[in-house]
Amino acid sequence: MPMDDRLREELAAWLKFYRDLGIEDFYWRVAGSAPPVPPLAEVQPPAASAGAVEASAETVRRVTAPISSVGPPARSLSLFEAPPRREQETLEQVREDLGDCHRCRLAAGRRTIVFGQGNPRAALVFVGEAPGADEDEQGLPFVGRAGQLLNRLIQFIGMKREEVYICNIIKCRPPQNRTPAPDEIETCAPFLFRQIEAIQPRLVCCLGAPAMKTLLGIREGITRVRGQFFDYGNTKAFVAYHPAYILRNPREEKILREDFEKIRGFLKSAR
Repeated sequence: MPMDDRLREELAAWLKFYRDLGIEDFYWRVAGSAPPVPPLAEVQPPAASAGAVEASAETVRRVTAPISSVGPPARSLSLFEAPPRREQETLEQVREDLGDCHRCRLAAGRRTIVFGQGNPRAALVFVGEAPGADEDEQGLPFVGRAGQLLNRLIQFIGMKREEVYICNIIKCRPPQNRTPAPDEIETCAPFLFRQIEAIQPRLVCCLGAPAMKTLLGIREGITRVRGQFFDYGNTKAFVAYHPAYILRNPREEKILREDFEKIRGFLKSAR
């Protein structure tokens, strides 16, 4: 069946969203038999207009045809299936490769690089958005008020901070704590993916919408998907509110505690 203009525009916007996150290789994951694949002649990019995105035949082929490999680990771990394992990388090697990073504009305003902290073989990894003022000062993730709340929640599930691993989607503080820009995420997220691949946790917890979108590519609002588990490479991912959101909305803390109870149950069942 031919693809109408509206569907073509939605597909183009979908492709642009993932490219903004630095993701370029895709496959269509389905249950059971594969759905019919429309001929490439029927899948054409929308006419050039404001917000329109050019979708090449090769790009459409990647979306509509299953593939066995989805590119280098740094760019593909967030796409449902982890790539075949090569030589196992360590966190130390990832940090060494990051170096005194000046790959994006954030380097000009940072005090320190906030790489991550915790157990290099943690069963549970927390991924937040970006360092704040306290984190930029100390070079450690989640050490401000949001970090204090996260520490209490980690204790709530019967663990210690040093047993988990904590990091962010970007390593440098954005000015005025603004949301990271797409090109900043594209530059820094590959190091996050490599961190997760090096740790090989049982569960990755996305704290907040930016982490959810970066790791899982979910475009829905976080209120619709929080508290849910998702396939993530060879492990699972979980979506929860960011502790900073709870500090601004204290009445929502009960929801966050309920979500962390789910995390505790998952880790217990996974042993």
